Amino acid sequence: MQYTNLGRTGLSVSRLCLGTMNFGPLTTEPDSYAIMDKALELDINFFDTANVYGWKFGEGVTEQIVGRWFAQGGGRREKVVLATKVYNKMAEWPNGRGLSALHIKQAVEASLRRLKTDYIDLYQMHHVDRSVPWEEIWQAMEQLVQQGKVLYVGSSNFAGWHITQANYIAMQRHFMGLVSEQSLYNLNARMIELEVIPACKALGLGLIPWSPLAGGLLGGALQKAAAGRRANENAQKAVEKNRTKLEAYEAYCKVLGEAPADVALAWLLHNPVVTAPIIGPRTLEQMTGSLRALDLKLSEETLKKLDEIWPGPGGAAPEAYAW
Repeated sequence: MQYTNLGRTGLSVSRLCLGTMNFGPLTTEPDSYAIMDKALELDINFFDTANVYGWKFGEGVTEQIVGRWFAQGGGRREKVVLATKVYNKMAEWPNGRGLSALHIKQAVEASLRRLKTDYIDLYQMHHVDRSVPWEEIWQAMEQLVQQGKVLYVGSSNFAGWHITQANYIAMQRHFMGLVSEQSLYNLNARMIELEVIPACKALGLGLIPWSPLAGGLLGGALQKAAAGRRANENAQKAVEKNRTKLEAYEAYCKVLGEAPADVALAWLLHNPVVTAPIIGPRTLEQMTGSLRALDLKLSEETLKKLDEIWPGPGGAAPEAYAW
């Protein structure tokens, strides 16, 4: 396994992050345990979850599964860099969601109980909350850090200016602020190259891409369809919308002699701002199949060809749309 520091921190994390969103809804608890055990066996030490995962309102199903796995002992908790999230609605009362100091306090205590741990390595804001001043958010986060309940703070789904604003105010308070941003990023979704990636680079945030295979679109969708493997209706629509690109992409991957999923992950890993793409396996086979990307080095010619097939916004702003 390869490791890197999470942004500007001294925290060492694996170059692949195990996403747990499927644990509960699509993957049984015993199978989830097997996947997490295998991840540790493969030296993947970075696990990502969220209080809302499991999709049973207010229950935190996925966090509970991870917590029961930790409770088996064997150094499981100590070996894992644990990331979870706060923001989404977890209760019916008015303060049951968002980033108010009250909800942050209630949400972190609930996550700690479910996860059966006394600290969270990376506590991520799942979405920006425009209704709450940064002074309130940072005061709440500072208290959690002082109490040892949270070690680092990250963001998810923030715009570039949100990251900049948040860290500017954190700096005024002599607080470390955001150390990572978790964004939608893959060959077919490159909008963050305009401003989010430049903000992360300038301010020392590690980028944690979610949906690195575009919901399976970049994982050999045409090959799977030809083999008779069905996809849901939304996935089928995405394939039809991008069929011309997918035909060119999968044909080029065949020329390279590499699986489309491996090329897509390797493309993310070549970006120095990227810390670790989130792989969200439903099965052991899907997880172990991601490891090839770590050793796959893409040539300049290959990177240029991928840009031709999956064009981005033109680079960073403002040059992408101005002079």
